Amino acid sequence: MHRIDGLPDHVTIYEVGPRDGLQNEAAILPVDVKAEFVERLVDAGLTTIETTSFVHPTWVPQLADASDLLTRLERRPGIRYPVLVPNERGLDRALEHGVTEIAIFGSATETFAQRNLNRTVDSQFEMFAPVVSRALESGVRVRAYVSMCFGDPWEGPVPIARVVEVGMRLLDLGCFELSLGDTIGVGTPGHARALIESFPCGPGPLAVHFHDTYGQALANTLEALRCGVTVVDAAAGGIGGCPYAESATGNLATEDLVWMLHGLGIETGVDLGSLVDTSSWLARRLGRPSPSSVVRALSKEP
Repeated sequence: MHRIDGLPDHVTIYEVGPRDGLQNEAAILPVDVKAEFVERLVDAGLTTIETTSFVHPTWVPQLADASDLLTRLERRPGIRYPVLVPNERGLDRALEHGVTEIAIFGSATETFAQRNLNRTVDSQFEMFAPVVSRALESGVRVRAYVSMCFGDPWEGPVPIARVVEVGMRLLDLGCFELSLGDTIGVGTPGHARALIESFPCGPGPLAVHFHDTYGQALANTLEALRCGVTVVDAAAGGIGGCPYAESATGNLATEDLVWMLHGLGIETGVDLGSLVDTSSWLARRLGRPSPSSVVRALSKEP
């Protein structure tokens, strides 16, 4: 490995495979398999694992077993198990299960806000405000996602100023972290830098969430690290996409990210071999090969 000046010593990987990954897979896995998936990820050294979502099962049937999964999981000390919460009903369910960290999911564009939330960009905050307020009052930390930060399949390129406005409003509600989502994977390193540097809060509360549609996810991530970002979203095996944007392909594969970070001398706490074994195991259950380049290169299977 080769340490490069200007990069962080440690990067936190925010693992989204069990939620953002599985929600867009055609196969619906049994809850026992999902629970084993989460346990395997913890065993591989991941410490932040977004486990599921309390979205209505009509919209995301792959995660209809959210309550059952949380009941089965043995939550280990030092491991974060956030869940996605769309509204106050979802928050009620999360609190019933003793969840200590949630995420909310906003949009930078009008079309996606309507399709994903049935709201306008402005009115989405009316939905988020009581969720964040009640969560904080209950001692629950809140992360925020902003989708369509780089491009929108219906509206085209998204102005940086609009993304910054939406993102800062979410942080101002009390969210501790803001994940900038390249939902359809059209971002480039120059665009990533321009967006991150436009946030008046600096890179501290920012995370990045890249999809690999154009093969730019790792390049974009590296540029984000150069800008001071230290939290990167990824999905084991590169699974997932977005059920509301057909042009969105898989997430940045956690294995590909770990390979790059370790090669740069950046600590992650992740055992790559164990993670590759987990994604190979999951691919068999999904009935298709893993999209991850590193999984394909290191897997012991033919």
